[in-house]
Amino acid sequence: MKTKFNGILTLLLAFVVQLTFAQEKTISGTVVDETNMPLPGATVVIKGTSTGASTDFDGKYSITANTGDVLVFSYVGYADQSATIGAQNSINITLEPDNSLDEVIIEAAYDIKKTKPTTNVAIQVVSAETIENRPNTSVIQTLQGQTAGVNITTGSGQPGATSDIIIRGIGSINGSTEPLFIIDGIPARQTAFRNINSSEIASVTVLKDAGATGIYGNRGANGVIIVKTKAGKFKSSFKIDYSGSTSVASIQDSDYNLMDSTQQLNLERSFGVGQGVGMSDAEIAALARYANTDWEDVFFREAITHTHTLNITSGSEKLNSFSSIGYTDQDGILKGSTLKRFNFRNNMNGKSNNEKFTYGTNLALSYTKRDIATSVGTAGVNQNFILGAYKGLTYISPADYNPGDGAAIFNGFASTPLLLMDKLNYDTNYDEEVRVLGGLNGSLKLSNTLTANSRFSVDYSSISRLYSRHPDSFNSQFFAESGNTTPGYQTHNSFRTVSYNLLNSINYSKVFNEVHTVNAGVYMEYFKAHYRQFGVTANGLDVKTYSPGDGSGFVDDNSSNDFFIDTATAQISDSGLFSYFGSVDYDYKRKYGLAATVRRDASFRFVQDNAWGTFYSVSGRWNIDQENFMQNTAFNLLKLRASYGVTGNQNISGTSYFSASNNTLNLYATGAGYQGLNSIFYAQIANPDLKWETSTQSNIGLDFGLFKNKLSGTVDVYNKKTEELFTVQNIQTAAGASQLSINQGELLNKGAELSLNYKLLKNSDGLNISLSANGSFNDVTRTGANDSTIEEGGKLYQYYVVRYAGVNPANGNLLFYTKDGAITETPDVDNDRVFLDKNRLPDYQGGFGMNIDYKGFFLEGQFNYAIGIDRFDYDYSDLMDPGSIGSFRTSNDLANAWTPTNTNTNIPSLTATNLNSVGAGESDRFIQDADYLRMRFVSLGYNFNKDVLKKLKLSNLKLFINGENLLTFSKWRGYDAEGFATTQSDYPTPKLISAGVEIGF
Repeated sequence: MKTKFNGILTLLLAFVVQLTFAQEKTISGTVVDETNMPLPGATVVIKGTSTGASTDFDGKYSITANTGDVLVFSYVGYADQSATIGAQNSINITLEPDNSLDEVIIEAAYDIKKTKPTTNVAIQVVSAETIENRPNTSVIQTLQGQTAGVNITTGSGQPGATSDIIIRGIGSINGSTEPLFIIDGIPARQTAFRNINSSEIASVTVLKDAGATGIYGNRGANGVIIVKTKAGKFKSSFKIDYSGSTSVASIQDSDYNLMDSTQQLNLERSFGVGQGVGMSDAEIAALARYANTDWEDVFFREAITHTHTLNITSGSEKLNSFSSIGYTDQDGILKGSTLKRFNFRNNMNGKSNNEKFTYGTNLALSYTKRDIATSVGTAGVNQNFILGAYKGLTYISPADYNPGDGAAIFNGFASTPLLLMDKLNYDTNYDEEVRVLGGLNGSLKLSNTLTANSRFSVDYSSISRLYSRHPDSFNSQFFAESGNTTPGYQTHNSFRTVSYNLLNSINYSKVFNEVHTVNAGVYMEYFKAHYRQFGVTANGLDVKTYSPGDGSGFVDDNSSNDFFIDTATAQISDSGLFSYFGSVDYDYKRKYGLAATVRRDASFRFVQDNAWGTFYSVSGRWNIDQENFMQNTAFNLLKLRASYGVTGNQNISGTSYFSASNNTLNLYATGAGYQGLNSIFYAQIANPDLKWETSTQSNIGLDFGLFKNKLSGTVDVYNKKTEELFTVQNIQTAAGASQLSINQGELLNKGAELSLNYKLLKNSDGLNISLSANGSFNDVTRTGANDSTIEEGGKLYQYYVVRYAGVNPANGNLLFYTKDGAITETPDVDNDRVFLDKNRLPDYQGGFGMNIDYKGFFLEGQFNYAIGIDRFDYDYSDLMDPGSIGSFRTSNDLANAWTPTNTNTNIPSLTATNLNSVGAGESDRFIQDADYLRMRFVSLGYNFNKDVLKKLKLSNLKLFINGENLLTFSKWRGYDAEGFATTQSDYPTPKLISAGVEIGF
């Protein structure tokens, strides 16, 4: 009986073993990207287990699993994809880039995650593909034209210059209008972007409405820009990627119709002023042959930039890492301006064996040195190179300047370009910055529903700045005191800023009955920043031992004069914020959702009674596409969103963490008083009633996708009202101070935004064409200004001027309109001004572009536009000023000036009796249309196919040629139509052409 039982047991055991082996099988396949290129190092994991595999060089994998198991395929920068094992033994997967416009929402605070159907808010994502390998020192500049409702203008081409960034219109007059920047969860200043390599960036997310920014409270009033840098993946192979490029930058064209030497000398002769006076035609021709200098070619250059980046990615089962090493060497198009940058980044993420504790570190180190062109944008004829570039007289030759003969240069406006050559040769101005951006975060899962999170971050910068003026330079010699034989000076300044941010939270997440999802969190945030500055100026330099930055040339003088008395400066500033807040998010069947935040913020800038502000937001959505009546329609996404909220702004002057830190205090200063006696007087009158600006914003949006997302887009309409504006009120000066900071007036921004994406073509031959476009409209008006030069309810920055009516054909004088519309030669500037329906802010702006790829070849183009901009063209005003004749170059448009034989013209007589009756900024004569359409970016390249890569033993190889700002269509006549203010004599932004390579090992 026992033998029989053993036999049955043996048969049963064999059956079980056979059944087990029948269920377990080996699955193999290939993982490729959307262009059918293999993805080596992609991860394949059996869902719910730690069992996994990685793809090889050809994207192939093999894994043992059971029927019914779910395989999860993942790769850095691509959306995860799952496949259930059935009867098949082979599963091939195509991963799509993880760059959907609707895949990002706020997770807790200062972080983001992917949850496509449950986004309640107005956001926009820019993926790495549209950022990397572009030859901009700042990543922010690459966003221009890619994000609806975001106005980015870079008024200066100086390497490392910051941009003006306005999201959904101007939200403050004197307060900060800059959005909050968050880099890997670390609140940072915009200057941090000149220390970041674009190849490090994974994505940039712009948060626009109150529902998205409400959780940021006092920092979210002007929108939020979240930058995520690249990271490793768990269970991924070691990978090295190199990218390098070389670019050539050149100045954009101007259209001022400038005179050459012959034209200029003839004008001077006829006008009776300048070197041309009394010259014969032969003498003019001889001088024109000697010199016809375009000073733009002397001060500007074709500038070369080299960029190299090495990215290293790896990941084990419990730890992953991304490291980046970069070097940039950039010459500015203006001689004497450069930027050199070394940067290192490491992002590391890990988890415990039981996966209840996760942690991450972010560390970015950089060293940057910049040679900076000083005094650009000023009227300094001996200081501003830009002014000399287009106003220098052409009949003066660079050969007229001899280095070392600064004191011998003729002291007159006509010598302006020679003075600037001397400055370029002898002045030294540079700064060196060491920047550390670091963060540490941890998350502990307390239970199935509760998680504790903590994040600590530091933003540290140390800047050393040197400005030195050679003792032999013109400026040193000309401005030296009588008897001072060793002039010149050297200024050293050090600036150290450190800010740190601590954010703690407890987060709750639970799904009830598989239909109700609740996420909630309570938070505490503490921010502190410290600024320390010290500087010293040493006067008197001995040319025999002087070297810029070296103290060996300093002059010691014990005589009775005070030529060489040194001066010192120092400043200490601190700032701080404290906040606590909460958030809750509810979802029903991924169909309906509600979210809310409430936040209390305390600012150091206000007295105790006004220090605290309360801000909140609510948002909701309806996923219409999930309703039964939407089945079998063309829509695969149709979602209605709405949000409402209040945010605050405590940054009074808008320049830094530390600006206007004590406007609630009476401040005193010492100085010369009655009969020169040392006195004490008011430097500032306190306003203890100063309080928060508040912005209330409502938003309604619609997200849609049709025909399997072949056409997708977003529409938003918003209304944003800012109250208690920070402004300045003039007061009696008897007390020693003339202004008082107050809260007064309101701003109202109303607008609409549209973003569209269309996959025009995708066929089996490998031809793919996609189109994109975005546009926005914004109207900003101001009320309660209590200023006669500001129209109640009128446009912000609206021009208030006398209207130019042309030229009197009878005598060549200028004609103007009175306030009532009558024509006069003698307007009353105070009483004849009127408000024009014009300002320097665009009414409409946006961009459009295309992407084409075919069998490895790709072509990408992006245009951006701005409509409704009007700006004073002060440069053209200078070039049209008869008072410049003989001293500066002028426009040949003056040749059409009124004369008794040329009466039908809009250019007044060069001797008009009322030329100076109305200033250039007091009439609309030189207000110019600055609308533009620009080819912002174009890229042409080739991705090598897998057969070539296999032979070369590479994972990817790409060659490309890029262009930036190559074409601009505009009525604006200056170097650059782009700019927020006047851009007078300012450093123009360049056009660039670059070529580069990407290699994956």
